[in-house]
Amino acid sequence: MSDIHAYNIEIADAAIQDLKQRLQNTRWPEAETTGDWSQGIPLAFTQSMVEYWRDTYDMQRLATRLNAYDNFVTEIDGLNIHFMHVRSAHSDARPLLLTHGWPGSVVEFLKVIEALTAPDSGPAFHLVIPSLPGFGFSDKPTGTGWSVEKIADAWSVLMVRLGYDRYFAQGGDWGAIITTNIGRQDTKHCAGIHLNMVISPPDPAASDLTELEISALAGLKHYQDWDSGYSKQQSTRPQTLGYGLVDSPAGQAAWILEKFWAWTDCQGNPENVLSKDEMLDNVMVYWLNAAGASSGRIYWESFGKTRSTDPITIPMGGTIFPKEIFRTSRRFAGNLFKDIVHWSEQPRGGHFAAFEQPEVFVSEVRACFGEMSL
Repeated sequence: MSDIHAYNIEIADAAIQDLKQRLQNTRWPEAETTGDWSQGIPLAFTQSMVEYWRDTYDMQRLATRLNAYDNFVTEIDGLNIHFMHVRSAHSDARPLLLTHGWPGSVVEFLKVIEALTAPDSGPAFHLVIPSLPGFGFSDKPTGTGWSVEKIADAWSVLMVRLGYDRYFAQGGDWGAIITTNIGRQDTKHCAGIHLNMVISPPDPAASDLTELEISALAGLKHYQDWDSGYSKQQSTRPQTLGYGLVDSPAGQAAWILEKFWAWTDCQGNPENVLSKDEMLDNVMVYWLNAAGASSGRIYWESFGKTRSTDPITIPMGGTIFPKEIFRTSRRFAGNLFKDIVHWSEQPRGGHFAAFEQPEVFVSEVRACFGEMSL
């Protein structure tokens, strides 16, 4: 393991002073003309969050939370990849790779680590939680080519480097797409996958659509009409966007916080499911690492490119949350995933499953991988 190095999250006093000064000097736009979220994150909500961030939030909170677990870096294909590696004391624990997406981070999984590694009963897991290239505390690619397929290959290298010849993998958002590609590309080592955002197109020949399928199609139309502007920008001009996000912490916060409103099952207020501190922990990961442009490039690398449609033959499980941005039914998922061993449709929850519904997430992961063997 000589090519794996311990890593400590450090937040310098100078970085905190600079952040507070920038927050204090924010130049605000006028308020939205609608009085709601339909034009974007409202001025009053954003100002309240920025004031809390500047005056109340513990600026060392993120480092404290992450450093409570073992953090490491290792070089893969020229990039230092940051990851958390939390081993279980249970002798029968099984390796599990957890992958986040945008605008998430490893922070999403902090609520589920103890329950998955040290359960009172039931399956236990050794957790490997990496930061995507260009995200968090991983290096930023300096050239093109870091597609979801390449990240999937890098994660396979990481797991084998850690000594896990067989492992499970789980993901949502980009993590779901990367995990799907792991299931396609690394059948030698990956024994099964679980997704909380299952992407499988509907069967155009299907005429007897279920309630879920009708709802999923309506959700897709809403996303395309009202909710996909961020992805169009990040998939075409992430560099241009980055100047504003990297320079303005208020701008970076607003870019992320809007998605906590739009994509969680929050009844109109993200604080119904996530605390200010939790949301700001995630924003800090992006701000401290100036990741506004680099995190957006995964869209540029992956949108509009030819993707493999080869079926996934290893065991798969899916959990469908009602406020997920992309949803599908088991029968449509079966067009791509040929060995579905677990499927669940939940009554509550949204896009950030481990973050907003940690108990359900843990239960689903246990149930899914309990149906699989290494």
